[in-house]
Amino acid sequence: MKVATGLAIGNKALPELAAQAVLSAMQKAELDSPTCVLLFLTSEFAAKPQLAIKAAAKAASCTQIIGCSAIGIFTEEDWVIDSPAAAAMVFSENIWVKNTDKNQEENTGILNDKTNENFGLTKQSILLTLAAPSAINSSWLDSKSARFGGVSGDAIGHGAFSVWENAKGVTQGLCEMQLSNTDYAVGATHGLKLITSPRRVTACHQHDIQKVANLPALNTLKSAFNKHAANTAPTSQTSLPYHQLMAVHATHASQIERGDYSLATIIAGDESAGTVTLAKPLQVGDWLSWAVRDSDAAQIDLVKTATQLKQQLAVKPAFSLLFSNLGRGPYLYNGIDQDLALIKTLFPQLPLIGFYGNGEIAPILGKNTLLQYSAVLGLFGR
Repeated sequence: MKVATGLAIGNKALPELAAQAVLSAMQKAELDSPTCVLLFLTSEFAAKPQLAIKAAAKAASCTQIIGCSAIGIFTEEDWVIDSPAAAAMVFSENIWVKNTDKNQEENTGILNDKTNENFGLTKQSILLTLAAPSAINSSWLDSKSARFGGVSGDAIGHGAFSVWENAKGVTQGLCEMQLSNTDYAVGATHGLKLITSPRRVTACHQHDIQKVANLPALNTLKSAFNKHAANTAPTSQTSLPYHQLMAVHATHASQIERGDYSLATIIAGDESAGTVTLAKPLQVGDWLSWAVRDSDAAQIDLVKTATQLKQQLAVKPAFSLLFSNLGRGPYLYNGIDQDLALIKTLFPQLPLIGFYGNGEIAPILGKNTLLQYSAVLGLFGR
């Protein structure tokens, strides 16, 4: 199987950029006519992507064009945000199959005891899932099919964003393609530093965490963050930076300790009630740790995840897909995408493509999970 990527950057959102990206990838792969193309376009193309998709299909002489628009895109060559650009990955064999109800039934093996890990299993099929913000719903996210991918939106899910397959825009904003004839290993890296040890949720009501280890939840969060801030970069900030904080939770403390946890975004804290409101409900008896987004922790976690995925794949990877949050990438690392640079160091010359979105999708703890401020890495080999 031959795989390669191409990246084209311009001053205007012209269809020619898509053709240039495809032709560049074809030249690297030494292909006259690929059987399939992954195509990602920047948001400047989102309102009317059809001309660019058509140009890519014409350049590749194929209609199996899969992809979406996003606020930023990248290949192993470079990353682009705030400029019109196109990124393409071409394949000599068609490894993407449109998902069907039958595929859904055959995919039920994902929910087994081994999915206590963050990683996909190499002998089971998985669905590449690309979604617009408006297409997010529990009907497909909670299905038994293992999924990985990203949400093609900006930081707050607004703006015009498009998803396409078979060289046509998908009106429902959701693309589901089953990976076939290749092994894979998929994992999520969260870039979080735990600032408390796992503690039990002892009182909660719906989305409000009332007590953690029999203490007011907000008090435990404040105390943990103040200690963290005092040990890192002392600040005069009086309010909690909720956008930098997360709740990590699992059914057992040991799962959090080894990194097999789920995430919950912190919405707000109630000073009078001492509660912390999360984006999703937890149960009394769940284990919880407070965490903060941290660039050093993100790099360490990415190396750990990539190393484990490489060991799990057991064969030399042929290509890689990366779906990164817009709040990560260059915005986390002061203008440089250290994640991308690190993957290029770990896997020299490995074809890679992906985009920055406002949500990432990966199978975690046996469930398809919509993540925030994370990165989902997939390695694929024959």
